[in-house]
Amino acid sequence: MSTKAFELPDLIAAMPATGFELSPAAAGEAAEILSAPPEAILQRFLRDQESEAVLLSARKIIAAFLTGAAASDAAALDAAASEATLPDGVAADGDVEADAIAARVRTVREEIAARLRPLAGPGADAHQTVLRQRAPLALAAGCWLDMVSQPATQPSVIVNHLFRHHYRLKGEGFPQRSLHHRRRRALEDAGVYLPEVDANDFLRKVEVRSLTALHACFYVALSRLPASFLPEVVGVHYAFYALGVDDLLCGTPALLPEPALREALAEYLALTRLGPDGPEQRRRLWASIQLVLLLEGEHAAMLAELAGWQASLPLDSQVAAIVARHAPYAGRQHRNVRVHGRLLSETFADPDLDVAAFVRELRASRQLRPLRTGGCRLLNAIRFGGPMFGIFDEREAATLKAWVAAVQAGELAEVEVPVNRVGDERAARWHAALAASEPGDVRFAEADPRDDRELFYRLVNIERFPNTLPLARQRAAAGFADGEILFTHGAAGRYTDASYFDYSPEALLARIDIIYWDKLVNPYQPLEEVPDREDVVFGQSTFALGSLVDGAWAHRIGNLGRFRRRSDALLFAIYADEMGQGDLAKNHVTLIHQVLASLSIRLPHIRDEAFQEQGELPDNYYGFSVHQMCMSFFPDSFYNEILGYNLAVEMFGLGELRMHEIQKLRRHGFDTSYEEVHLSIDNLSAGHSRQAAEVIVSYLDEVERDLGSAAVQEEWRRVWRGYAAFAYFAEHQLLKTLSTADAPDAPGVVGAAGVVGAADTVDAADTAGGGGPADPAAQDLVELVI
Repeated sequence: MSTKAFELPDLIAAMPATGFELSPAAAGEAAEILSAPPEAILQRFLRDQESEAVLLSARKIIAAFLTGAAASDAAALDAAASEATLPDGVAADGDVEADAIAARVRTVREEIAARLRPLAGPGADAHQTVLRQRAPLALAAGCWLDMVSQPATQPSVIVNHLFRHHYRLKGEGFPQRSLHHRRRRALEDAGVYLPEVDANDFLRKVEVRSLTALHACFYVALSRLPASFLPEVVGVHYAFYALGVDDLLCGTPALLPEPALREALAEYLALTRLGPDGPEQRRRLWASIQLVLLLEGEHAAMLAELAGWQASLPLDSQVAAIVARHAPYAGRQHRNVRVHGRLLSETFADPDLDVAAFVRELRASRQLRPLRTGGCRLLNAIRFGGPMFGIFDEREAATLKAWVAAVQAGELAEVEVPVNRVGDERAARWHAALAASEPGDVRFAEADPRDDRELFYRLVNIERFPNTLPLARQRAAAGFADGEILFTHGAAGRYTDASYFDYSPEALLARIDIIYWDKLVNPYQPLEEVPDREDVVFGQSTFALGSLVDGAWAHRIGNLGRFRRRSDALLFAIYADEMGQGDLAKNHVTLIHQVLASLSIRLPHIRDEAFQEQGELPDNYYGFSVHQMCMSFFPDSFYNEILGYNLAVEMFGLGELRMHEIQKLRRHGFDTSYEEVHLSIDNLSAGHSRQAAEVIVSYLDEVERDLGSAAVQEEWRRVWRGYAAFAYFAEHQLLKTLSTADAPDAPGVVGAAGVVGAADTVDAADTAGGGGPADPAAQDLVELVI
């Protein structure tokens, strides 16, 4: 086990290949997921970002696409990716230049553009069909960057470069400027209107082909394990956006120009040349680029084939397809309407419905005979005011109108039910590879961490230890439950007030104002006596662990399908600030490492196994950081609590505590940048504290408009539990008082999350006034995370 101390800059190019540990129960569920139809697999991935089984499925999908049977013969199956090497070849050690990769990608882009050109633009007959089919990939684009920034990867040089791109793609905090929303607007401008990507009917509305669904499954699977597949993320990111298939189809400019993409690619290649694993890292990078060239070429070919198939359909077949699409939903609405002497309600309820026969019967029925008043019964029924108005979309209605005109003109044809098999052969190969995928780096065992040190290591490396997720969920829920004791007693807190109150925007802002002035700012007086050097170093060591996972509670906010609410964007913007928006000099994890270096505290990176054995940070301070990590994995289940917790965290760094810590650090010549940045960026006027309140107000305003005022108070209680959970760790003296009142000899308040006492909380109450800490060993411990 390496015990080498971590030093800036973080030049990691790939995480250690140590495998993945999952619980035995996940194996069966993952097998069930991957045996389902492709569209069902994708639907599960779009709606479930919290389960262990989905992470195992993601690992299997990645293996199937990168190294499975389908990928092994892929190069021979599509001309767009038929060349297995770069134009000038790859060096024996796997070395390659970014410009050579760019040249290869540019060649494939030109081939794809030539294939798609007849399908692009509003004048193309098949333009809407192609855009609709492409939508799952266009709207999922960039998802592989959703979680590339996380405690295990920060403050990596390449991760921060990718995060700059991610921040740009996300609209820099404004969803309407994001690539996702630009894509949706382009689709709508072309007449393609779709639900959100995680909606139940999204895939049905796009009439998703199996091949499209499987391609999307790969990209979403990669988004779930980005730290483990960092070379692949870099390769996919470059190749997908440099090819720019969606910009070709939509006629839109690239949000990330190719030179900017190439800059990140070149930086990554330079990083791979710094270590002995560089050839393997470059091999993985190039394999992922080849895979994207294959997939995008394969999909472009499928889109061209789909357009050709649709264009070849006679009107009778097009109508048969419309009938087949709507028959399952027709039900009993048609009541007494008959065709060929049979009630339509009976016809459409028949599981053996012969669609071709029905269309032939409909041709000869009175529903299509011209009326003296104009039109016919069928067309009048689907017009405004008719009983079937709104059933068919604009495209379907136009097809029916053209068909009726052809029938009335005496044009007859043999009706066939169209069977769309476009892309099915390739889809079957990929699907079979998924079902058979058994990556050799997966092992099965129940998670049983020996202590909080090992639990923390597992949480930081959760991609490698998905079997720890159930423990994380339990620990987070217990922490939130424990905090509710302060609903009653929280007003006595020294730095927080978690006492419960009924929500209104005015009441929340009033409470924040009181906490800020009465508990954080007004009590401040400069320290009359600054602790000695050793005590200051020790004090920093007691909260450094929390600082090393700065912002972790929000690192999964804004993932694919979850960036619609204004509160999502606001919270994502706060997290982006914590990460310096991709600027390493402003990254808060970088800043805390600089502080530790000035204190001569030398540690392995928290992602390293050796961190479990570090001796600089006390054992008793893991509980807080563990709680913070645990909640972060459940941005759907604990969304409300994360909002409240975020408010507490951002406010806690203001005023007295931060000012005292700056004074102590400055006196001994230590780095104060971490403290100074937070004192500024968390300000209550327009900084993170104010933004944290706006996140809550925005979210609950949406709840009220959608569900009513009664639902607001239910949602609010959970939000305030999040605030109270932070206060539970911060208010040691209050909890000690409550514990002593019940049991004089008790060391702390025992909650579901464990014993909380001086070892797990911020013992800052003794620093009130100007005389400095009464106990230099505990001193004001300032703030644990911000």
